[in-house]
Amino acid sequence: MTPAARPERHTWLLPSHLVQASRDGGRDRPAERPRRTVRDWVVDTVMFLLAALVGLLAAETSAQYNSEAVALADQVVGGLACVAVWLRRRLPVGLAVALSLVTVVAPTAGGALLASLFSVAVRRPFRQVAWIGLLAMAASTVQVFARPDPGTATALNIGVGVVLVLLVTAWGMLVRSRRLLVEALRDRALRAEAEAELRAKEAQRLAREAIAREMHDVLAHRLTLLSVHAGALEFRPDAPPEQVARAAGVIRDSAHEALQDLREIIGVLRSPGEGAEDRPQPTLATLGTLVDEVREAGMKVVLDSTVTDPDRVPAATGRTVYRIAQEALTNARKHAPGTEVTLTLRGRPGDGLTVEVRNPAPEGPVPPVPGSGQGLIGLTERATLAGGRLTHGPAPDGGFALRAWLPWPA
Repeated sequence: MTPAARPERHTWLLPSHLVQASRDGGRDRPAERPRRTVRDWVVDTVMFLLAALVGLLAAETSAQYNSEAVALADQVVGGLACVAVWLRRRLPVGLAVALSLVTVVAPTAGGALLASLFSVAVRRPFRQVAWIGLLAMAASTVQVFARPDPGTATALNIGVGVVLVLLVTAWGMLVRSRRLLVEALRDRALRAEAEAELRAKEAQRLAREAIAREMHDVLAHRLTLLSVHAGALEFRPDAPPEQVARAAGVIRDSAHEALQDLREIIGVLRSPGEGAEDRPQPTLATLGTLVDEVREAGMKVVLDSTVTDPDRVPAATGRTVYRIAQEALTNARKHAPGTEVTLTLRGRPGDGLTVEVRNPAPEGPVPPVPGSGQGLIGLTERATLAGGRLTHGPAPDGGFALRAWLPWPA
């Protein structure tokens, strides 16, 4: 599941545009007006109530110093301005300009103007915010002379209007900067998750190529053996029937094993530039040698195996067990140095083969190792291609456990 497809929780606490951007996952889409969240409805309701409260205070002042007709007109205009506050998300700039002009003759629209200025500061860049803020300050200044308040000094009215415009604008710009920071952090997190997914896919691809190269060498060995025996039959047509039958049996067995190896190759090619060196492939019989080498390097390893005849294990399965144990011991040496690692091997024909590697938690702090986790991805891929499964994770005692099951035909 991609980061954008994951269900988000508590989206009702976020602004609608952040929820829409999170659902889009950073992809370019046609412009759609996002639906209001619960938070948006609460904020819009609070803005409406504050605008209505300021309008009521202004209407009360207008009723004291003006005629009934003028006071009624102020109340009607103020009510319409408060209703227009619900359009501040869709038309922030147009609403702010219109309310600035209306406020010159109707002081009751001052609260709605402050709400629209806040929306402009939140949703528009500084250049637009600056000239709209200057327009609002000019309108509040002209209002003092067009609709003077006899109970308050002119200079005080002008100063209060300018300060309110500046405070609301600064508050909106602060909210905008915080939202931009949240969006930047979200985009960074999405990019980090995408890069981690790409690294995991790259590690998986490299693991598949390594397995294909390994199987290529094994298959080349079997085909060489088949060619040798077929050549012997070609140059000795007069050989005794027993030798012919023996050579034919070897050819049949080699061809059968080669077909089994071919089924394990997933179609990836050998990387260019690498030679086809003939190198011996590890099997389950060489697992003891691996443990001895690790012990000689200073690592404490306990081998607990009930497989008495490792030569009976299929070569491909034994090779997979060897690689899993090798990688698990390497991880334990890197991430839990100084601890005692237990390597357990159980199984019999028909039931499968189980390998388990456990180590306790390290005693002290361990510095992080670059590229950690890529080897486990390769092991999981290797076990899956072999027809088995692999699990890994923290153990109840604080250590780490890796367990793999591989098929062992009867």
